[in-house]
Amino acid sequence: MNGHFSEFEDEYLEMMYQFFEKQPSQPVRNGDLAESLRVSPASATEMVQRLAAKGFVTYVPYKGSSLTEKGMEHGKKMKRRHRLAEVFLAGLSFEGDIHATACRLEHAIDDDLEVALSLLLGQPQFDPSGRDIPMASSEISKRIQSSQSQLVSLGSMDDGVSGKVEALFLSASEIEVFNQYGLSLGAEVTRTSDGCSLSNGELARFEDTLSAKILVRISQS
Repeated sequence: MNGHFSEFEDEYLEMMYQFFEKQPSQPVRNGDLAESLRVSPASATEMVQRLAAKGFVTYVPYKGSSLTEKGMEHGKKMKRRHRLAEVFLAGLSFEGDIHATACRLEHAIDDDLEVALSLLLGQPQFDPSGRDIPMASSEISKRIQSSQSQLVSLGSMDDGVSGKVEALFLSASEIEVFNQYGLSLGAEVTRTSDGCSLSNGELARFEDTLSAKILVRISQS
């Protein structure tokens, strides 16, 4: 039960952060929170009171609640992880419900996985719907900047950086495009301003959506 309750807390704080994105200075009424989360008004009121007791929100009966600094940090973190999960699923050409699946995945993303996803996805700024992905916390940002991980998407590589193709998240039709250039797993590539240079000197040009699905192990300098 404790695990489920923790996920409920996550959902409420994430939804309150979503309200904050739209109207930063406006308290969130329990009825609006209940409607958005598809729960009863009584359940929303009970949870808001619990979150207030834990210092995540300030609650004024009949007026609404607002995130405290502690609640803002948590809600922002959950929203970031949800939108990172959506970017990841979209990059896999996932055919299911991206939003619903990301809602489940976000609770399984810890700090270590958030760092790994951020690096893997090239630190995206927008989710598949074009919404802003909240910035990482200062602690996560430091870890991202200092990470020694060298596995990145082709699309996120800087010009002039070289590496070896190590993994592909491509559909059958996309693999055909990939193979047209004579590429395969283990191929050496160098990122250029308009594509990537192959070991044989040829230039391959991929659309951004395809480049994001090709993972490259960066060569150590």
